[in-house]
Amino acid sequence: MHDGKRRKGLKHLGLVLVLAGVGWAFTPMVRENYFEISKQLEILNALFRELNIHYVDEIQPGAIMETGIEAMVESLDPYTVYYPESRVEDLRFMTTGEYGGVGATIYELHGQLTVTELLPGFPAERGGLKVGDVITHVDGRDIRDLDEETALNLLDGSTGSELELQVERWGAEEPLEFAFVREKIEVPAVPYYGVVGDSIGYIAFSRFTRGSAAEVRLAYKALKDSLDIGAVVLDLRGNGGGLVHEAIALANLFIEKDMTVVTTHAKDPSRDQHYKTMGPAFAGDIPLAVLIDGESASASEIVAGTFQDYDRGVVIGQQSFGKGLVQQTKDLAYGTRLKVTVSKYYTPSGRCIQRYDYGAGGAVIADSLTKTFTTENGRVVRDGVGIEPDVEVPVEYMSYVHEGMLEAGVIFDFGTRWAAAHDTLVLDGWSLSEEDWEAFVAFAVEQPVPYAARSMELFERLEQEAREEQFFEVDSAAFLALEGVLKADVPRDLARFREEIQTSIEHELVMRMHPLDAYIAWTQSTDKELLKAVELLENQSYRALLAGPQD
Repeated sequence: MHDGKRRKGLKHLGLVLVLAGVGWAFTPMVRENYFEISKQLEILNALFRELNIHYVDEIQPGAIMETGIEAMVESLDPYTVYYPESRVEDLRFMTTGEYGGVGATIYELHGQLTVTELLPGFPAERGGLKVGDVITHVDGRDIRDLDEETALNLLDGSTGSELELQVERWGAEEPLEFAFVREKIEVPAVPYYGVVGDSIGYIAFSRFTRGSAAEVRLAYKALKDSLDIGAVVLDLRGNGGGLVHEAIALANLFIEKDMTVVTTHAKDPSRDQHYKTMGPAFAGDIPLAVLIDGESASASEIVAGTFQDYDRGVVIGQQSFGKGLVQQTKDLAYGTRLKVTVSKYYTPSGRCIQRYDYGAGGAVIADSLTKTFTTENGRVVRDGVGIEPDVEVPVEYMSYVHEGMLEAGVIFDFGTRWAAAHDTLVLDGWSLSEEDWEAFVAFAVEQPVPYAARSMELFERLEQEAREEQFFEVDSAAFLALEGVLKADVPRDLARFREEIQTSIEHELVMRMHPLDAYIAWTQSTDKELLKAVELLENQSYRALLAGPQD
């Protein structure tokens, strides 16, 4: 009886592995765990059957199994993810930069699905949808009482299908109706390129999707042919990565043939991979600076780490995210897919840049936990911390008042009202007027207070302890005076942090009134990381940084 059950379990396991597209079913490593895997699958099957038969209420088999699967993969690492059929389109977008839609980014704000960005030239923008519009109906169905995921799923559809939306727009007396035909949306990997300083090319690179390295090549060629640039700044800030082969192709634009870019090590050593550049460099001699920040991850870190290890370019900004794990996608049954971590990647110097804390909270990793490596010129670099810049530009301080205004959507909502009242915004020499600042303060005062000082939280604990220990009565006026200082006072608090909050409002309004390329160009005069890159390239001090220790 036991052997019969075991044979049945082994047959079941083989079927599962075939359906999953797993190619290692006959490796020694899997054979060692064969019985244990079979046993656990049999337990799961029995548990599922008994729940379905005996649980007091009706259960939804698909929902309960999806919950179990998600808990399973979440226990491994943040990047191993199960995609039910309804979310497979998300996975395709991450790898190709393409999806079927109308070209609108939509998020939940104040419990409502709100348009937060429009891609120029696509159906939503062409048809008249605006940032700040609140979607209330999709194809005639009222979505206001639906949860966010269900409502967003209604917006999905294949290329060529129709989509009808009803929206509420600030300032409009009646709801507005729109009809669109979904198109293949291709998001460019290079949203902007241009010249900064005297003759320095700047290329903003947003994602490593199919063909993205070719976009960088075309941008560089256009800058070199038309403006004869003498140096390049490659901006990888906010670039969360993507396809590894695109990272190799991008690196190959600036380093020569047969140079190692990345090595991957898997559980099974026979699956280790060694990736080298395939052809001659397209721009092998041009001075290079690379901008990174805490959101530069994965393929971005491969590129930045490669240039750093070969001392090919100076890396500027903040410590990167630290994602050194490689994923592959596997087809499962019924249109579902699995994105699974299969190996770790290592830069040419031999370091793995995967953070030990998976990037949680940007915690400082002690030097004692990391190993040191050296670049080609002998500069010391560390593993386990992402990519540390050669020149650090600290992140600007954000006050709790500013953070609260952003998270609560106060600045976004003010932008919606301001844009509705203005037809144009001339960028040359523009800054927020005193009248507009006062209008923002008046608007913010009318909203629920979206912030609280940490000092106030500490004070409330102090007051409680003081009352229990009978100190409060000794000088209650002092306690009350301190409470008055710490308590939120919106006009006063906005005045205290006006500079940073006004800058944020200006960015919001420019993004509303101008396309992305114009917005990026407008930010360059105050972009501290970019200005530092221009300084280092123009005065050539980057050479000493990359030279390494001198005997």
